[in-house]
Order: sequence, then structure tokens, then C-alpha cells
Amino acid sequence: MNQSPALDARMVCQRLREAALGTHRLQVLGRQCETDPLRVDIEGWRLVLELDGGRLLHCQSCQAPGGRQWQLETRQRFGTDPVSLLSTWELARIEHLLETAG
Repeated sequence: MNQSPALDARMVCQRLREAALGTHRLQVLGRQCETDPLRVDIEGWRLVLELDGGRLLHCQSCQAPGGRQWQLETRQRFGTDPVSLLSTWELARIEHLLETAG
């Protein structure tokens, strides 16, 4: 059985980078209330993001169009959250996109 490899933090980070650069569209799907995680879509990739007062803290999970998934494991070492792999400019750009789209 040939199974696709699971997503990793770098793959998810690449989607966030592409959204920051404007090569892929970031669409806010919504949240139930202000304290809930924010659901977004980047060209078919579904991400669940944790924010605090407009600041992007973490990516909690991601599902690619083919069904592959990634989930944040808080016990993992530094660098396993896609948000921590973004540059300062990319992070600021994503936060701006989330603010203006939502």
C-alpha cells in the first residue's frame, strides 16, 4: 500500500509563506467566538490558527486537499510549529491579512 507521507511543519509553513507573499489566497472561514481558534483556507489547505488579540500564536492543525494532516504537538521541540518558522515580515503580513479578511 503506497501511502502519502504525513504533513510536517515546514510544508504547512510554506503555505503560510505563499499567503504572505500573495501567491496563494488566504480566506478566513470563521470562528464561533473571539476566544475560539480561527479557521482559514489557503488554496484548499485548511488551517486552524490560534490568535491572541490579533497576534498569531500557533497553528493548531492543517489538512491538505488530499487528506494528509498535521497537528501541533506541544511536547515537540522548538521549530515544530509552522508559525515559529515564519520570518518577522511573513508573520506580520499574515497577521495583517487575518485582520483585514476577518
